[in-house]
Amino acid sequence: MQPLKGIILKLCSVTMFITMASLIKAASAHVPAGEAVFFRSVFALPVIFGWLLARGDLRTGLKVTSPMGHFWRGFVGTAAMGMGFAGLGLLPLPEVTAIGYAAPLMTVILAAMFLGEQVRLFRLAAVALGMVGVVIVLGPRLSAFSEDTIEKTAALGAMLVLTGALCAALAQIYIRKLVATEQTSAIVFYFSVTSAVLSLLTLPFGWVVPSWHEALLLMGAGLLGGLGQIFLTSAYKFAPASVVAPFDYASMLFAIIIGLVFFSEVPDMRTLIGAGIIILAGVIIIWREHQLGLERGRARRGMTPQG
Repeated sequence: MQPLKGIILKLCSVTMFITMASLIKAASAHVPAGEAVFFRSVFALPVIFGWLLARGDLRTGLKVTSPMGHFWRGFVGTAAMGMGFAGLGLLPLPEVTAIGYAAPLMTVILAAMFLGEQVRLFRLAAVALGMVGVVIVLGPRLSAFSEDTIEKTAALGAMLVLTGALCAALAQIYIRKLVATEQTSAIVFYFSVTSAVLSLLTLPFGWVVPSWHEALLLMGAGLLGGLGQIFLTSAYKFAPASVVAPFDYASMLFAIIIGLVFFSEVPDMRTLIGAGIIILAGVIIIWREHQLGLERGRARRGMTPQG
């Protein structure tokens, strides 16, 4: 294990994903979310394809044993991406980032429901704490459905991002099932293929011809998305999940800086407090998983015959 290398790779992936989101947001005033998903998916493919070729995984890494598993992972992942991209056009970047942190919290509950994972009171309490943070961020948005058009638009954006977070959590459940039989490289590659194909279904609903500037933004988002996936996958090879996972939350700092510099978005105290609570809950869950992993390791060593 090389923890420092894993952390650096994770921070690189976080930087690329938040920059990708920023590029999508910059084009969102004219380019619909479905079209953005298409560009994000298609232009990630050459990067992923090159990565597989460099690793020598092109032949074995693309074999599948569960085609429908890949389809459903792609379906819910594409829905998550599309709703997240739509939300970026309606809400400030830090707010979208904060609401998106609900996904890992929802994954804990869905894993108990669909994978039979045992969730004890400690983790349930942490999830509940995180959801309090989500409510703090969302509260004023949801109450705005009865207000003026601008506020209603922001409320719609909040609901899209939250629903996208639920879909992202469902995608994680499918990934946990797939890793039992599928190569990680196949999961990454076929997700991009599936999302590119599914995004074409939105073609009749208002795709536009992007300007050269918008096209560059969208192509850049795709390339960064592909690189982000590669760096994310690589990070977990060099360090345990409990070490690198907390660095996901560096995206809030990046989102605040990018939102302020490029979009003149200043996060309000409500967003910062809610995000802080969600991040605290996420770190508690990660810490608890690490402790349980250590306990299981000690138990296994204790059962090993000594000779």
